[in-house]
Amino acid sequence: MSDLMKVSSNPHIRSRATTGSIMGAVVLALLPATFFGVYNFGLGALLLILVTVASAVLTEYIYELLLKKPITVSDLSATVTGLLLALNLPPQAPLWIGVVGGVFAILVVKMLFGGLGQNFMNPALGARCFLLISFASIMTNFDCDAYTGATPLAALKAGESVNVMDMIVGRTGGTIGETSMIAIVLGACILIMLDIIDLRIPGSYIVSFVIFVVLFGGRGFDSAYISAQLAGGGLMLGAFFMATDYVTRPVTKRGQYVFGIFLGILTGIFRLFGPGAEGVSYAIIIGNLLVPLIERVTLPKAFGKGGERA
Repeated sequence: MSDLMKVSSNPHIRSRATTGSIMGAVVLALLPATFFGVYNFGLGALLLILVTVASAVLTEYIYELLLKKPITVSDLSATVTGLLLALNLPPQAPLWIGVVGGVFAILVVKMLFGGLGQNFMNPALGARCFLLISFASIMTNFDCDAYTGATPLAALKAGESVNVMDMIVGRTGGTIGETSMIAIVLGACILIMLDIIDLRIPGSYIVSFVIFVVLFGGRGFDSAYISAQLAGGGLMLGAFFMATDYVTRPVTKRGQYVFGIFLGILTGIFRLFGPGAEGVSYAIIIGNLLVPLIERVTLPKAFGKGGERA
């Protein structure tokens, strides 16, 4: 037998990237939205971010300590979960909301299902949906010292005019991290340049959403309306930072396109025909639940079992 044949256990393709380095890059990419959120809403937003992140990290540490498992907080996955959750909270939310959300995200959605890599949905979004259902009045109250009244997305749904440029820059009300489209896209560019994510999911998500809005929004190809829909709410944050989560997205390339298109259509349905103005969180959560089915349908067949030679 040839000496060139090497038999070894998987994985057969290795990378120098580690969980810690990937999560560190995500934290770096989230900093523009985080800094702008603090600038936009004040030190109260910063305190809420710190409390939420600390709650997530401490929950993972205490859980692993009590169950005598290896301590994994150094991989920064809990930090990313806490930061994403904090950026999805209203700036005036009480601190205990961040604590409850951080504990739920890590303990219920992540650790009780086996830890990192075993969770069936994005922990930050799972916690946000739990908070929306349990404390709806707090989670939908975006009044703060800087902004009062309905969010631009709610105003848009009510047929009112909105300032699209303010929405793109971030001079609007909303959750801490969703207001500035510029800051979010800047962070997304960091992830793309570092080869952490690609455009398969966010690109198909955004394009399918735009097509859905054009077809069913009742305004045709209205560039101002489309821009407002893209800049408003959590669409950009969800498309680039949560729909691309390695654990809860499809692994197949075709599956990722299907996943993105599904999210775009579902988000459009929630926004245009649902009772609320938003729908990104629920769309991604439902998409996460359907990932096993998407992968089963889009998994390439092996050569010799119906598949074609590459």
